Amino acid sequence: MINPAALAELKKQARGEVLQSSDAGYHEARSIYNAMIDRRPGAIVFCSGTADAAASVRFAREHDLPLSIRGGGHNVAGNAVCDGGVMLHMGNLRGVRVDVKNRTSIAQPGVTLGDYDQATSPHNLVTPVGVVSRTGIAGLTLGGGLGWLMSKYGLACDNLMSAEMVTAEGKTVQASETENPDLLWGLRGGGGNFGVVTELRYRLHPLEPCIGGMLIYPIEKSKEVLRFFREIAHQSPDNLVAMAGLLNTPDGTPVSAIVVCYNGDPKQGEKILAPIRAFGPPVADTVAPIAYLELQSMFDATYPTGQLHYWKSGFMNSLSDEAMDVAIEHFAQRRSPLTSLTFEHMHGAASRVPVDATAFPHRFDHFNFSIFGIWQDAKDNDANRKWIQGLWQDVGKHLSGRAYVNYMSQEGTDRVREAYGTNYERLAALKKKYDPTNFFRLNQNIPPAN
Repeated sequence: MINPAALAELKKQARGEVLQSSDAGYHEARSIYNAMIDRRPGAIVFCSGTADAAASVRFAREHDLPLSIRGGGHNVAGNAVCDGGVMLHMGNLRGVRVDVKNRTSIAQPGVTLGDYDQATSPHNLVTPVGVVSRTGIAGLTLGGGLGWLMSKYGLACDNLMSAEMVTAEGKTVQASETENPDLLWGLRGGGGNFGVVTELRYRLHPLEPCIGGMLIYPIEKSKEVLRFFREIAHQSPDNLVAMAGLLNTPDGTPVSAIVVCYNGDPKQGEKILAPIRAFGPPVADTVAPIAYLELQSMFDATYPTGQLHYWKSGFMNSLSDEAMDVAIEHFAQRRSPLTSLTFEHMHGAASRVPVDATAFPHRFDHFNFSIFGIWQDAKDNDANRKWIQGLWQDVGKHLSGRAYVNYMSQEGTDRVREAYGTNYERLAALKKKYDPTNFFRLNQNIPPAN
């Protein structure tokens, strides 16, 4: 822990509030989305701006303390919270500035997807971000950023135009196409490996009408549903994103489902969606014209804060019948009704970016399979983890050896390499340049190159 004299020094250096374990609000501040994470920082600094971020970095280095960075706190791995060190809390930095004329925005690192969308959508402008409104925009972007509009406008990281960052030396640098372009490349998917990002500048696109919702089918029809999903996924135009899942309805009924989002001309959208909605037929159909803000919060209730989470995720080059069978068989034996299995389809603009254009390398038409293990009682930890690990082992031969860093738990160096593929060595060299001592290591870590 941090000794009292050092803590007093930190409080003098920081303009924002600094909490220790005996202070009111400390336990709330250290709590994040995943209740599995129970760590106790020596100090929590509520960052008031770039100067506080720089002061916190310098303080942690001088006192040989770990530093963790909390944006939205939605990261399932729990890297936002450290034990004994300094937790840099960005929760008070939630400003968004929109430049309508130039179709750009500047967001602070505590901004959530909900904050961001509420600032941009009144101008009929949008940046493609994730699918749960409580997610922090900074962490999402730095890890890639899959979302409803990715096939039309690319990933969140593809729309990051520049960033301000505090380095491991406590210095502030800019990353853009003209200033430190190598760093901008790394921030477009390389996670929090290089420093504390204190400002993000995004490209904005026209926000067109959306049609979205869920088609729900009996669990007994899961194989037919997943086969149909595979068929429509490969035929989807750029303005249609679809995903499929095995889950429980709020009343506890296990079902299979297809979720769709169409963005564009409504008449064309209805025409494209008509054969999809006719399949089955579904036992429930919520697909309808939908406000973008409503679309972005559609899954909020499915991923509640304060539950216990353990996730596994990996890409599939194709969605085979055999992989479907494994998922369906295991889902029937899941240990928690809150747990779901999903298949996200990645195509269109997000898949046409060259592999080496950004740190995020997974650029082709494929699927992301995820096990979202969620339960409520810690006494069920072992049973749920065992079930998840069993499914993960059986589905392994159907995976491509690629990973999405934002869905990873603490899984080790080999999995981080899978997240970056052929870009890994370039990222390690970049790490050596900007963080040669691996000060920023509470992340999906890329050690500096030798």
